[in-house]
Amino acid sequence: MTATEPAPAADSRDHVVRFDRVVKRFGGAQALAGASLTVRRGTVHGLVGQNGAGKSTLIKLLAGLHKPDEGRIEIEGRGYDRLTPHLCEELGIHFIHQDRLLVPTFTVGETLFLGRELRLGGTPFIDRSAMQRRAREILANYFGVDLPKNALISELSTAEQQIVQITRALLHQPKLLVFDEPTAALVRQEADILFRLIRRLRSEGVTIIYISHYLNEIEALCDDVTVLRNGVDVASLPMSETSANGIATLMVERDIGEMFPKRQVEFGAEILKVRHLSAANRFHDVSFTLRRGEILGITGLLGSGAKDLVRTLFGLQAATSGEIDIETKALKPRSPVEAVDHQLALVPEDRRGHGVGLDLSVRENITLSSLSRYTRFGFLDRKREGSDTDELIKRLQIKTAGREALVRTLSGGNQQKVAIAKWLSRQSEIYLLDEPTVGVDIGSKVEIYSLIGELAARGAGVIVLSSDLPELVGITDRILVLFRGRLTRELVSSQTTTDEVLSASTGAVEGLRHVG
Repeated sequence: MTATEPAPAADSRDHVVRFDRVVKRFGGAQALAGASLTVRRGTVHGLVGQNGAGKSTLIKLLAGLHKPDEGRIEIEGRGYDRLTPHLCEELGIHFIHQDRLLVPTFTVGETLFLGRELRLGGTPFIDRSAMQRRAREILANYFGVDLPKNALISELSTAEQQIVQITRALLHQPKLLVFDEPTAALVRQEADILFRLIRRLRSEGVTIIYISHYLNEIEALCDDVTVLRNGVDVASLPMSETSANGIATLMVERDIGEMFPKRQVEFGAEILKVRHLSAANRFHDVSFTLRRGEILGITGLLGSGAKDLVRTLFGLQAATSGEIDIETKALKPRSPVEAVDHQLALVPEDRRGHGVGLDLSVRENITLSSLSRYTRFGFLDRKREGSDTDELIKRLQIKTAGREALVRTLSGGNQQKVAIAKWLSRQSEIYLLDEPTVGVDIGSKVEIYSLIGELAARGAGVIVLSSDLPELVGITDRILVLFRGRLTRELVSSQTTTDEVLSASTGAVEGLRHVG
């Protein structure tokens, strides 16, 4: 901790937090490029931006997990070179994390007072009765519930775990509460309880930073909003001067140039039909079709069920009801092996963890899922395997020292191409691409977009799950939008905009408002 000024000026106490032109770099990547944020005392301040905009980095600076490279941080008018987690608690700053960060084997009572146990007056002994009484008061006063103090955190529901986390913060009488995507895993009734709590805390003088992708929540709850894009605040204004749709417009980067290759493909027969598909607590009653030559986009926020839908199609999760037909043949994949047998292919988001074998060669990765094509009587036809591998390396323009180079030596974009080549080698018919260009450079993105277009042109059906909205609009034919577990919009890509997709995925469009 190092305060850079001895005391705050009297007129600077109108704000609790102020970031002034803060810069933060991680190696060669710049996460914040001069971002500013001012949070007025006793208000709910919305912080929004697409993935990678800089929200998480800004909050980690506030939490004392990182030190800024440049810029100024003020808390209640006093400047600090950097914050620390311990100093944040002393200053009354507490965080309600999206992942809750609770010890699953602790009881409710142990969790609430961890590190701040109440003691019997003048003794080192813990006053368990006082802790139980204080916790029960807050649980009853703010939430109207009485959680069993001996219940394990792992035994609680998602909403109950969040109540424990909020109660833990309230026990310390916070000045500032930071909510990070608090409703991502909550159902509507649970979210409504949270909204009432936030309004009450504001009325009691607690200042709140509210981070959410659900722009209808920002519109309904917040007094002010700051929009980040590419590490810079592009707008900070009262909610009375904007709307959910206005925020969506500010969030979207419009200048996408000629990244998306134009293609003209005539659709073929229906290759995939999904009818009334559901997975318990993840998504409900989803129906759609996919034709040969078509690129279908799927998007939705965290907790929307979009990723779960793709995982269910590939047999990584079980459906609880509904039907999946592949070229009129019924399929209910109970494992990825069954999905692969029906000519499905999945290129996962975490390519390094699940898409490729980093310590295997390019050749071994590409032929890994199709070794039966190169095996006869238990012997591997290495000449044919090598020839086919070289052909795919050339076709996909994989930049490598050779087919025997380890995949870990390749760039992220080329690793992604290897992950796709693996399924091309198997001659799959339906491609499920989960965030296919995440973490790759612009040049590699364009090459991958071209490759996706080639898959469709040769008659495959392609499903692209992506949170990159310009990408979705640019490369797909149709876009399905999931919101809180349900398919709420189907958009024709050539007739829509990133603004419209973002509004649909955040609940900003008419008919999706649910915040009371």
